[in-house]
Amino acid sequence: MRSVEEQQARVQAAAVAPRPVRVAIAEAQGLMCAEEVVTERPLPGFDQAAIDGYAVRSVDVLGVGSDDESGNGQLSLPVMGSIHAGSRTPSRLQPRQAARVQTGAPMPTLADAVLPLRWTDGGHAKVRVLRGVRSGAYVRRTGDDVQPGDVAVRAGTIIGAAQVGLLAAVGRERVLVHPRPRLTVLSVGGELVDISRTPGNGQVYDVNSYALAAAGRDAGAEVNRVGIVDSDPTKLRDVVEGQLSRSEIVVIAGAVGGAAAEGVRAVLSELGEMEVSRIAMHPGSVQGFGQLGSEGVPVFLLPANPVSALVVFEVMVRPLIRLSLGKRQPMRRVVQARTLAPISSVPGRKGFLRGQLMRDQDTGEYLVQALGGAPGVSSHLLATLAEANCLVLIPSEAEQIRTGEVVDVAFLAQRG
Repeated sequence: MRSVEEQQARVQAAAVAPRPVRVAIAEAQGLMCAEEVVTERPLPGFDQAAIDGYAVRSVDVLGVGSDDESGNGQLSLPVMGSIHAGSRTPSRLQPRQAARVQTGAPMPTLADAVLPLRWTDGGHAKVRVLRGVRSGAYVRRTGDDVQPGDVAVRAGTIIGAAQVGLLAAVGRERVLVHPRPRLTVLSVGGELVDISRTPGNGQVYDVNSYALAAAGRDAGAEVNRVGIVDSDPTKLRDVVEGQLSRSEIVVIAGAVGGAAAEGVRAVLSELGEMEVSRIAMHPGSVQGFGQLGSEGVPVFLLPANPVSALVVFEVMVRPLIRLSLGKRQPMRRVVQARTLAPISSVPGRKGFLRGQLMRDQDTGEYLVQALGGAPGVSSHLLATLAEANCLVLIPSEAEQIRTGEVVDVAFLAQRG
């Protein structure tokens, strides 16, 4: 029996990031930048007013309002006109003049500061200055943010809202990124029907292709949910072979355990190396992994049990997707939590038990309540997984965790 860590290492060694592609910046959010984005022009591209007010020469208003609080130190300046944001008409300020400016408006030549409106009487033909300003006050200087030749977004940066805004600010319409890996999800099993149909006697809905496709999207993959695939060898081979050419990862649910699964494995073995093995974990100890097709595409065989399939996806498939996205840390965040009740586990297997994680408001300590998956508890209960916000990680050597013991807990996606 192979350990979880050994299987994870084997799977993650197959990670191959898709070739970088150039996309519109509106489509780049959440992806990793694959180039050094070097700016060609300064940002801002011109001296501009940072607030509404009056553009002035600071030397003309120096010391106003500082000597005489009664107002005798005030002065008036003629207003040469108004400059609006977006104005393209050059303007020049003469000594002892002011110009009314909007936020973002280009500064007139010779002006080196902006008087806030609150420090004036708001006049139009003439403005009375109540307080002086220093040179550079309330002015966004050319290149204050970015200078030509600066790196605006570095390779390896995950592009978020701030990076999209910066790319737009430096005039980049498109950017080179590591794209989302393409994940194909299939289900096999003669008992399966799609949710658009009513199950007959002995039939069940195809839960896995929907649940695993959602898990793939949550991990960051571009998902193609094929759904139920006929287990006829010729048809199955045609479908899988076709998906290998358009996928970086393929997941087939219901392909381990039982005679039908043996037929699936026989078909897949014609396309490359495929191994079904027992992994020292629960649930989902029986699982398959191989690299098929001329490109050696990673292919996973998951249990038919939806809870086991989702747990195996979380432990094995999700980290591979994260690595293919270029993430340096593909695993979920793990914290330590104190148990609220005893937890039973399978000796010799690492447990990944669904649970509810909470926090003590007084101490800040994490607390966890297991929701099922222990020996004697039905492992197929999908409703308990839907209630879970974490996986409780039980060491393989542990058979019983007592109330109050500290265990490792992996966060699942936050709800809400």
